[in-house]
Amino acid sequence: MAGPSSDDLLTAVDRFPMPSESEEFHRADDLLDGTYSAMAESWYPELRRLATAYADGDVLRESVLEHVESVPSFRLSEGATPLTRRRAALASAAEILDSVAEVSAWYDDLRTLLADTPESRSILERLLHDFGYAAAYVLFLGASSPERVVRRLRWAYRTVGVRIDSTASTDGTERTTFTCPYRDVAAGRCGKRWVCHEKLDRVDDGYVTYLRERGIDYQRPHGCAGSEQCYSSVARHGPSQWWPKTPPSAVVGES
Repeated sequence: MAGPSSDDLLTAVDRFPMPSESEEFHRADDLLDGTYSAMAESWYPELRRLATAYADGDVLRESVLEHVESVPSFRLSEGATPLTRRRAALASAAEILDSVAEVSAWYDDLRTLLADTPESRSILERLLHDFGYAAAYVLFLGASSPERVVRRLRWAYRTVGVRIDSTASTDGTERTTFTCPYRDVAAGRCGKRWVCHEKLDRVDDGYVTYLRERGIDYQRPHGCAGSEQCYSSVARHGPSQWWPKTPPSAVVGES
């Protein structure tokens, strides 16, 4: 997938509401457990570096998106259970500092720009997604729990030559670490992981769509930018909320 234009991405990144050294900022940041300052001081500089590398053709959209999704976050729920005091803290922080809400709007715009949508897929990518979606009806037939889904998924990985390196189960999440044999296919012409992540993972996107409709959260392969290994996870879907993904307007007025 080509991803967004370099100019659009760099423009979006530059719109980050950078905090000022004001009393209001420090009061709001304290309410958010330092999340805003962590974004500005460590996460955002790396985002700018990745956006520049993307513009230079040195990294893929996947690498930028993965970093965007690793943003420091202020948790507002425990699964489906609202964390009332933290939600009140977010609402108070937004009252003190307008940019708390602006960060949420900026973050939503950035994720939307980088997201893989049906409209942005090529014909080949749509075919791969639809193949994965159709195959999921057979692959996950009768699998209604993360444990059963991940067993089928690992079997599918092995069937196409993927080596499973390790597995782990933590707090209801089934994680699989593996080595993909296709990471260097066409690397000289298209870049490392281009075939593996930007094309073949469209099949996994079909699995994601199918499983989401059935209440299962499948996080398709991520994390192999700096190593030979990738990982994926499967968990029961829950409406977990956190800032900046959840705007202050979503919690204002709650008791």
